[in-house]
Amino acid sequence: MSNTPLSRDFDFLRSKLLNREEVAFLDVREEAPHAEGHPLFAANFPLARIELDAFTKLPRRDVPIVTFDGGEGLAEAAARKFAALGFEDVGVFDGGLEAWKAAGGELFIDVNVPSKAFGELMEEVCHTPSHSAQEVKAMIDAGEDMVIVDSRRFDEFQVMSIPGAISVPGAELVLRVPDLAPNPETKVIVNCAGRTRSLVGTQSLINAALPNQVAALRNGTIGWLLAEQELDRGQQRRYRETPGPSREAAARRAKAVAQKAGVKHCGLAELESFGKQQGRSSYFFDVRSRAEYEAGHLPGFFPMEGGQLVQETEMYAPVRGARIVLCDDDGARANMTASWLAQMAWEVYVVENPPAEAFSETGPWLPKQPDAPRTPGITADALKMALEAGEDLTVVDFAKHAVFKQGHIPGAWYALRSQIAEAAKALPRSARYVVTCPDGRLSAFAAPELAQEVSGEVLLLEGGNQAWIDAGGALEGGEERLASAPIDRYRRPYEGTDAPRAAMQAYLDWEFGLIEQLARDGTHHFMPRPLVG
Repeated sequence: MSNTPLSRDFDFLRSKLLNREEVAFLDVREEAPHAEGHPLFAANFPLARIELDAFTKLPRRDVPIVTFDGGEGLAEAAARKFAALGFEDVGVFDGGLEAWKAAGGELFIDVNVPSKAFGELMEEVCHTPSHSAQEVKAMIDAGEDMVIVDSRRFDEFQVMSIPGAISVPGAELVLRVPDLAPNPETKVIVNCAGRTRSLVGTQSLINAALPNQVAALRNGTIGWLLAEQELDRGQQRRYRETPGPSREAAARRAKAVAQKAGVKHCGLAELESFGKQQGRSSYFFDVRSRAEYEAGHLPGFFPMEGGQLVQETEMYAPVRGARIVLCDDDGARANMTASWLAQMAWEVYVVENPPAEAFSETGPWLPKQPDAPRTPGITADALKMALEAGEDLTVVDFAKHAVFKQGHIPGAWYALRSQIAEAAKALPRSARYVVTCPDGRLSAFAAPELAQEVSGEVLLLEGGNQAWIDAGGALEGGEERLASAPIDRYRRPYEGTDAPRAAMQAYLDWEFGLIEQLARDGTHHFMPRPLVG
């Protein structure tokens, strides 16, 4: 394409969405401004991470891409980056956020909105049962025969949990709960932090014909706190390994649900065709735990636990209208995950009965990314000596703010790559600047951009902060020395243990209003329905 990106408007995008044609509608702002208002299917794809994420999250080079911002020029800069990476059909949404509003487009706040809106619609259609926090507390106090399962990620569960709850992330529920509640008289309560994952998890067990009485904890841990009830902290309770007969039963149940949802199944031969990405974007996800994935996985499959894939779909599959292919080694987790994605209007395949020898790749996912520009480097040992000698040197860290706050090289400044010109003005004048981030990948792309904004020499810390740690370097916490406003992450109202009551209630009120917003927007094609038995 030419150096001038294509101009795209509201009608172009709406037509793509209504016709279920592939389009990557990308909000290239940082997460916090994205959460303040964006179109329903504008996936957050920050400008700062384009080189790191583009080849993984946009598998087809000729997919239509439309970049979006708040009118500050990030969309144009992002379009140029995509074009430089070889993407062939890149456009900019004219006028940004204000133009979308002026055209009558609906704006959604918060993050992962498609999944949360789907969950609200699903509850209304399926009449998913739930109990209030007060009712569940009374059941606990009365010693009722019950099991409480927390469908969030394990790290979220550890922060705060319902007393007595067991961590069973969403895609694991149909596989694990039958052995946690073998007596059909045992009640099962599913919770998350708010609403979506508890509702979807509850309906998963109902759809899979679990004989137990199943209900969601209404409004999750938010509802629990608003009822002024105590939460546990730092719990380690997790599901146990599932024996063979239970795995087989769960697989049968899950496949029946998937077939009713319209999920397709494929063999290994079809994967080769899908992987060519010719005329159709295909995503490949392994929905098992990260440990299982690293022990052995199908080549080309990305690790994404199924419950989180349903919760955060647009973060990992930003091409709306693409094909999604899922795999596991038990037949339950992939089919249950697929059943939800199909109801969310994705074309979904499950790899059926892959043989053990097909899980031939081991270790973590190796991201594909372009070569970074060359920048003079400095080793961790050399940096340590320079700092100890008091040299005129400033360390600039491009880590996420939450990571920087947790630990960074002593004296380092936090900066956002997307705000690098403004950040440079806030940095102290130095003879040398050492650029870093947790693994050195993002900082390698940020280094030459910072060099254009400062007069001192810019060096790249080889291996990033991990190399500093490996060399015995200490870290310090805190959030002093912020050269950029920390807008790279939106603080969820349900996170942590110190969220204000008013913020939690406002979040619930917002979720309740999502169904009306979906109706006004009209582009979702969601098809939730009971799939029992």
